[in-house]
Amino acid sequence: MVAMLALALLAACSSTVVRSPGATSAPKASTPKPGASIVVQRGDTLYRLAVSNGISPMDLALWNNVRPPYTIYPGQRLRLYPQDGRSTAASGTTATRPPAAGNATRPPVRPTQVPPQPTPLPPVASSIAWRWPTEGQIIGRYVAGDPTKQGVDIAGRGGQAVRSAADGVVVYSGSGLVGYGELIIVKHDEQWLSAYGHNRTRLVNEGARVKAGQQIAEMGSSGAARDMLHFEIRYNGKPVDPLRYLPAR
Repeated sequence: MVAMLALALLAACSSTVVRSPGATSAPKASTPKPGASIVVQRGDTLYRLAVSNGISPMDLALWNNVRPPYTIYPGQRLRLYPQDGRSTAASGTTATRPPAAGNATRPPVRPTQVPPQPTPLPPVASSIAWRWPTEGQIIGRYVAGDPTKQGVDIAGRGGQAVRSAADGVVVYSGSGLVGYGELIIVKHDEQWLSAYGHNRTRLVNEGARVKAGQQIAEMGSSGAARDMLHFEIRYNGKPVDPLRYLPAR
């Protein structure tokens, strides 16, 4: 039996969010669970699995390369973390197991010691010639490790042109992802995506091929308190700092 995404990821022409009975709101910020995964059961939907695990439907879909129409199948295993996330638990588990009794391979961390911190990964190199998606003042910046700040917010005026940051194919055009308003996602290659949220009007449909600098939307305030563009760049489904890739201005 095919399990369909019933709430958060809608068809390209839809502008209405259909809510399942008893469904809770999707989280605006995801809490990745490194090393954890779940197996799809009969009747599951991507939206329901995302919400029950504290993950936004968009993140769960991108982390597992689930494409429109966002179909999942019984027996399919879904990661609850980005592809390049670091695992702290055994693959396929949902909780970290305590060390076996008598295991002395690692000394215990004493209360006065600071647990070792992971070394931050350097920025991933990109061969894509990125360009700014619109003009305007940056009013929100990406913060590493903060799931509420996964891109940049650019202020502007309603109707202002929103342009594709690079050549690619539109893989999502809709309003079904809570917190993003009218959203467009462009796939540039097998690793890189860009996302454009809070638009007033979407000008491209899923499957459309777009060129760098081509207008794909009009800026708006859908899902936001003011006219602005929320712009993300993602590598293997994981958000990166757009300002590391956009040209200086």
